[in-house]
Amino acid sequence: MAEQSTTPSQIKLAVFMHGNSNYHIAGWRHPDAYTDSAENLARWAEFAQTMERGKMDMLFIADSVGIYGVGKPDLLSHRDAVEKFEPLTALAALSVLTKNLGLVATLHTTYSDPYTAARMFASLDHLSGGRAGWNFVTGGNREGALNYSRDTHMEHGERYDRAEEFADVVLGLWDSFEDGAFPRDKASGRYLDPAKMHLLNHKGPHFSVRGPLSSARSPQGRPVIVQAGSSEPGKQLTARIADVMFTAQASFEQAQAFYADVKGRLGKFGRSPDALKIMPGVSVYVGRTAEEAEEKFQRLNELIPMDVALASFSEMLGGIDLSPYPLDGPMPELQGNSARMSAPPAYVRLARRENLTLGQMARRAVAVKQHFLVKGTARQVGDELEHWFVGKAADGFNLLPAYLPGSLNDFVDQVIPELRRRGLYRRKYEGTTLRANLGLPIPENAYTRATRGTHAAMASPSARMQ
Repeated sequence: MAEQSTTPSQIKLAVFMHGNSNYHIAGWRHPDAYTDSAENLARWAEFAQTMERGKMDMLFIADSVGIYGVGKPDLLSHRDAVEKFEPLTALAALSVLTKNLGLVATLHTTYSDPYTAARMFASLDHLSGGRAGWNFVTGGNREGALNYSRDTHMEHGERYDRAEEFADVVLGLWDSFEDGAFPRDKASGRYLDPAKMHLLNHKGPHFSVRGPLSSARSPQGRPVIVQAGSSEPGKQLTARIADVMFTAQASFEQAQAFYADVKGRLGKFGRSPDALKIMPGVSVYVGRTAEEAEEKFQRLNELIPMDVALASFSEMLGGIDLSPYPLDGPMPELQGNSARMSAPPAYVRLARRENLTLGQMARRAVAVKQHFLVKGTARQVGDELEHWFVGKAADGFNLLPAYLPGSLNDFVDQVIPELRRRGLYRRKYEGTTLRANLGLPIPENAYTRATRGTHAAMASPSARMQ
């Protein structure tokens, strides 16, 4: 079994990537941006090695099983996220090109099978030596339904009911074998200790899975579970099973309240608040001066055609039609639908707080979405990140590079040295597994725990008297 972490309380950092990996919708148009990352593994190897140079915790690959706006060719013509690697395949390749970086992939419970999911992530964990993580999402892309034999996207509540059971099955399968289940003793000819193998025998409303999983126990106990849903069911699921939560929070006050809310739920499930790392997304524009940083942001925003911004924003809201509303008028009061429950109200709050018109909100949304936006010098960026971290609004951040490789290089070369100067960030990795570097406990195998509990009960005075 891998080492238990003793990571001190410091800022944790992930990097969010998808498609061609340029987060800003016009990032690919930057003169120095790569535009072939969706078909060029060498680009991803470069990104991953830069992250390791910066001693970052993990590469997080977002994914969707359908292409947003596939019926709108004019919109698609401006996007670089149409083509993308399947994330687990890409991370398997990167596992042999990296040594310490955590490798996190998105897999949707609505359009997957739990046995396959458990097997794929267990395999990645072994291939990487204990660095795998699963971004656990139900899937909010309505186009995805049409690729998986469905006429419509599954209703929000039903998606989460399925997801809860899906999670239980996967977690159960990852406990199929206890530590030491495979002695592989050539002298005796004994490869497996059957007493340490366990059938799941799960039967529920959505799944019937016997098990066991055809994979030994993970080097880190089990792959790290990442959850990104901020709806009420999403927060409850996070509190019950997640190790890391990615979230979109645009202001310190909003993030601080969210942090307290989610952390406060863990006790209900017998978990310590430290067992979960909350890492809001952050879009950083850093320059030698504040003016240079602002110029970087505005230069990219000027590359977004307004019709593209509006159409893309509509898709981000779950397909809500924005055509009845004037662009120079206030952001309309919008409610979520089955495709997106929490996004529309969140954008309404953001627009009210920043006093943005619908047109301005559309451009800001496709540039940064609902995330924390920081512009300035390395010292100014460090001030903001430290404020959120010390103020219990975040345990770390999910970096959203506007364009690559430039935004990532800027952060590693300018911001990370500033964080280190303040004693807020590591100079070397604490361990060899993702859990160790995140400062997360190694979960005990459920069957080992049950056996230990039985032995303890038998050894008690009351048990001996019976």
